[in-house]
Order: sequence, then C-alpha cells, then structure tokens
Amino acid sequence: MSASQTSEVPTLLVKIFGKDRPGITAGLFDTLAAYSVDVVDIEQVVTRGRIVLCALVTEPAGGAGGELRATVHSWAESLKLQAEILSGTGDNRPRGSGRSHVTVLGHPLTAESTAAIAATITETGGNIDRIFRLAKYPVTAVEFAVSGTETEPLRTALATASSHIGVDVAVVSAGLHRRARRLVVMDVDSTLIQDEVIELFAAHAGCEAEVAEVTERAMRGELDFEQSLHARVALLAGLDASVVDKVRSEVQLTPGARTLIRTLKRLGYQVGVVSGGFTQVTDDLRERLGLDFASANTLEIVDGKLTGRVTGEIVDRAGKARLLRRFAAEAGVPLTQTVAIGDGANDLDMLNAAGLGVAFNAKPVVREAAHTAVNVPFLDAVLYLLGITREEVEAADLA
Repeated sequence: MSASQTSEVPTLLVKIFGKDRPGITAGLFDTLAAYSVDVVDIEQVVTRGRIVLCALVTEPAGGAGGELRATVHSWAESLKLQAEILSGTGDNRPRGSGRSHVTVLGHPLTAESTAAIAATITETGGNIDRIFRLAKYPVTAVEFAVSGTETEPLRTALATASSHIGVDVAVVSAGLHRRARRLVVMDVDSTLIQDEVIELFAAHAGCEAEVAEVTERAMRGELDFEQSLHARVALLAGLDASVVDKVRSEVQLTPGARTLIRTLKRLGYQVGVVSGGFTQVTDDLRERLGLDFASANTLEIVDGKLTGRVTGEIVDRAGKARLLRRFAAEAGVPLTQTVAIGDGANDLDMLNAAGLGVAFNAKPVVREAAHTAVNVPFLDAVLYLLGITREEVEAADLA
C-alpha cells in the first residue's frame, strides 16, 4: 500500500513494553496476522533489557478491531508485558525538509548537556525524529536524526551550544553521500600520532625548546609554514642519519588510530596521510599501518648526516589540500566523498576542500573553520561521525 493510499486509512498503533526476551516481535506479529492487517511502520528499542515495540497497522476489516485489541492484550499479559493500542488515521506526518545527522560525543554525556542539545535543535526549528546510541565506550556517542531545519544553521547553533556544555557535536547533512565517502586523509603530527616529529629529532640535537616554540607559532598561524620549516630543519644540521631509526621507535600513535584505520580499510575506504613532517617517518607509518597514500617533506641526508635542509616539493598548507585532491583523483573518489582530519592551521585548506573536514583536538582557529570538531582523545571517534557504531567495529575485529 502506497503512502498516498494510507494517508486516510484507519490505523492502529500497537505498543508493547516490558522485559525483553527472544520471540516477542515474532509473537506480536503472529497474533496480528490472524486479522490480516497490513504493516505500515515498525519501531523497536531495547534499553537495559526493557523492550519498547511499536507497530502501526491497518485496522482489521469487518469491525474486528475490538477482538484484535482483546487478543493482543491477552497475548501480552501471558508474557507479563504491557500493551497499549491507539486508534488513528494514516501514517506519521511527513518529516520536514532539511535533514541532518547530529552526533554527540560525551565523556561523560550528562542529562544537562543532552537537554541543551535537544533544546537548541528545537530552537532552530528542527524536530528530533530518532535517537540512536552509536557507542558507550571509550566515549558515549549518540546520534540524533533531525528534520525541519537546514544543516548549516543547525551546525552553527549547536557549535555555539556545545562550546558551553563540554561535549562535541558534529552535524552532517543526511543522504546517501554520508556512507558513500571512500577516502580519508589525515595529518600526522598531533593527529595520527601524539608527537611532533621535528621535536623528536630536535631532542636528539639538543634544540628541542627552540624548535617547539617555532612549531607552536606556526600551528597557530602566526608564522609562514615554509619559512618556519626551513628554520627548524636548519637546527638539525650535523645529526647522524642513525637518528631516523631512533625517532621512528619513539613515535606514539594516538589512541584509537589503529582501530580507525583497520575499520576504514575493512569497510573499503582508502586511507592516506599528509604531513609537514618527514618521509623518513611517514613512509614507515605507511608500511606499518597499511596506508594507501603518504606524502611529507624529506630531510636531506648526505654522507650519513642530516644537512639541515629538505628536498623536493614542500608540503605546507596549500600542499596538503593539493595532495588531498591528488589522492582523490588517484583513488577515483570525488572530493565530496572525502574526509580530512587535522589539528593545525596548516590543515585548514585540506579540511575545507574535503567533503567533511574534522578538527581533531585542534587549535581554536581550526575548530571554528572546520565542518566539525572532535575534542576527545580517541581518534577512532571519527568513525561515529560516519554513522559507524562501536558494535560494528567490534564485529569487524572478530571477523
């Protein structure tokens, strides 16, 4: 029966709730089948062992509605369940135009913050159609399906609200493209890994403090990246090339990095990294993690010593965006189906060029400019922005 055909048809909303156990759904529909009703809609939720099952069905022919009610109540009582049956007409009202997925990440997620999110959605003219938990650890991730308001004003309003209540809120437009994304490209330093690679090299050269100061200013956008890169690398002149292996062993992956990459690869994504750091480290990461793409600057080594210079094309802010486009072309993926993840000012062009730009534990200027921000310390939380649940991640690990 089509939507137009059910719009004026008498319907019954059958609600069953109580302690969950196997066979409840089958039992309800076996009971309803005796009255030859059509199923218009079904919704079922189980929370802490309690089931709420709703079935919207056409009213039975021949005035058998009363008998159906009595039979359903009798069946429910036999299973120590409660039943409620409401008469009405037609299906749910059509959802409003403008549909979005709102993903909320809390560590923890409090009732106060949830109330603020829901109120903000309402204030923008949106309606919450459905709420679904994506993960319960290491963060609580909940997704709201929202209609009735456009994505951009909703994102702006929720970004303001979330900054005051201590949760991360990501807003993406609904549609097939959300699950169609097939390329993820991320920054390396302070994103894929917890370190700044040049600072690891600098520690071996005894100039860590000087390099860290320049790095921080560059990440805040106060210095031209290429100039700061040359200035910092110059401080490494004379280091023995054996330091490369030492730095590789010191690199610490961000919590959740392996899970993120492993899950994306199992789902058919291609994954790459772009870095203002050095190929001496990113090439090793590419091999260890099974990355599809990797590009970075290259430290010049002559006669077993670092010269204090870099060779080849400089990977700076514009270069990262250029490489995102190159990787997408090689992967055969439109830019609208790409995801970029980064934390610093030199990631901004890449984040803005991607279909979804994610600021990960980023500087304020980056959080404000990116499509969405994640401020929990787990990189695999990005999976929830793509609608992937923790259960799906764990099931993939067991496969």
